[in-house]
Amino acid sequence: MNKGLKISLIILAVLAIIFLPLIGSYNSIVGLEQKVNAAESNIDAQLQRRSDLIPNLVQTVKGYAAQEKTIFTDVANARAKLAGAQTITDRANADAQLSSSLSRLLVVVERYPDLKSNQNFKDLSVALEGTENRIAIARQDYNNYVNDYNTSIKRFPNSIVSGMFGFSQKPYYKASQGAQEVPKVDFTK
Repeated sequence: MNKGLKISLIILAVLAIIFLPLIGSYNSIVGLEQKVNAAESNIDAQLQRRSDLIPNLVQTVKGYAAQEKTIFTDVANARAKLAGAQTITDRANADAQLSSSLSRLLVVVERYPDLKSNQNFKDLSVALEGTENRIAIARQDYNNYVNDYNTSIKRFPNSIVSGMFGFSQKPYYKASQGAQEVPKVDFTK
């Protein structure tokens, strides 16, 4: 083998040793970032599902409690704010506001025993309770993926790759101040 070919092979081997791990790191980070994006979309889908259920619930309650207009307005405003939220932080804050409005709506329900026995109301409340559980799971999944992603981009050699390609930390899904309490949906009392 001639000397030029040997040098070329050595250079190729050194480049492969350097770049193959970097390519693997890049692909790993991209995969984690896609999981974060998918988990964020799952939160949005569940929030949308809840938002779609709320008008039916409000209409059912309105038939029994027409004088409770302030609560209905608050729920509508909170839904609109959630629909317009652009970032995960904005969605978390709007979600907390909507949860608070729903809690007040559910307090109204306690004043109307006939409403609690209405089959349509029962069906809607079961669907809403299931959706609240799905939202909680989607938030937890999102935060788990964000943790994996953020940890990955800070580890060596991924930190080099993330810096080179502009991968930055993702925010965790955090409830707004005072929203740690999930609205209780229990119409069996």
